[in-house]
Amino acid sequence: MILVITYILLPKKSNKNPTSFPLPLSQQTSHKLQQKKEHPKVKSQLHPRSQHRERYNFDKLSKSSPELAAFVAPNQYGDDSVDFFNPDAVKALNKALLKHHYNVKFWEIPEHYLCPPIPGRADYIHNIADLLKGSHSEIPKGNHIKGLDIGVGASCIYPIIGNYEYDWSFIGSDTNETAITSAKAIEQQNYNLKSSVEIRRQEQSNAFFKDILKPEEKVDFTMCNPPFHASIEDAQKASLKKLKNLKGRRPSKAVLNFGGQQDELWTKGGEARFVKDMIYESRNFSKQCLWFTSLISKEVTLKPTYKILEKVKATDVKTIEMGQGQKVSRFIAWTFLSEQEQNKWMADRW
Repeated sequence: MILVITYILLPKKSNKNPTSFPLPLSQQTSHKLQQKKEHPKVKSQLHPRSQHRERYNFDKLSKSSPELAAFVAPNQYGDDSVDFFNPDAVKALNKALLKHHYNVKFWEIPEHYLCPPIPGRADYIHNIADLLKGSHSEIPKGNHIKGLDIGVGASCIYPIIGNYEYDWSFIGSDTNETAITSAKAIEQQNYNLKSSVEIRRQEQSNAFFKDILKPEEKVDFTMCNPPFHASIEDAQKASLKKLKNLKGRRPSKAVLNFGGQQDELWTKGGEARFVKDMIYESRNFSKQCLWFTSLISKEVTLKPTYKILEKVKATDVKTIEMGQGQKVSRFIAWTFLSEQEQNKWMADRW
């Protein structure tokens, strides 16, 4: 996930007195400029192949997507930035990032739908590439490598990044009709995606692979960003906690600045129940996928998940950690194929 930083635009210093503001004397002491932060030139916690390891270059991003310029302003340190509390600014930044880094010509999402932090999503893709590479010398690339994105969402973000970075093809599934319509529009209006991404509607809200994967159809990996919370109250509390941790703001209510619908943010039983159900269903498709994967937001979810994977007799389980800002994220990967079957899979398909 992107580390969300709040920025406060302060008045300019007076030319006559560089240490004061054009404010009443009684107010001047509470409006001192903060000392300039020393930012690392490289975000080393992001994947080495990530295009987002350097700080945002808002000049270049605004040239790629001129509508971003309206949201760019100096923060309290004098650096150009956007207000990450503003959903419109976040959306404009995402659109600029996708145009600048991933050659996306069209990207629009409906209001109040999840606007995903791009660097964190890219890291999931890059780490799946490493997972597929394994002990081999090269990452498998090309349209014949196919992934299934469970819950593709209105943004179609994983297929966009995976196709651009590695030329992979994707099936994107979702239960939400509005999300399906949005993802299809993105796929249809971007030439590179038209022949590489297929959006499929999941009619059953409690199913993951059933009626999405056709008989005998194979995918090299699945990926999923599950709804992490068990209720809207939990989602709002988490958002409020995040906002309170940002200096200079004391929000009175939670603001979901990255948006999100119910099925994107919360579900009965939270991520633990969601991932458990996914694992149990994956048994029925054990020979149709090399690596099943899912993001895990909460470390406490890992232990019960390992027990379930042991119960269903997964032959190999991996946990891949990803550092994003001050937060450690991770995804879990499992397969039902033996080592011999994995080698045959790669020899036949790659």
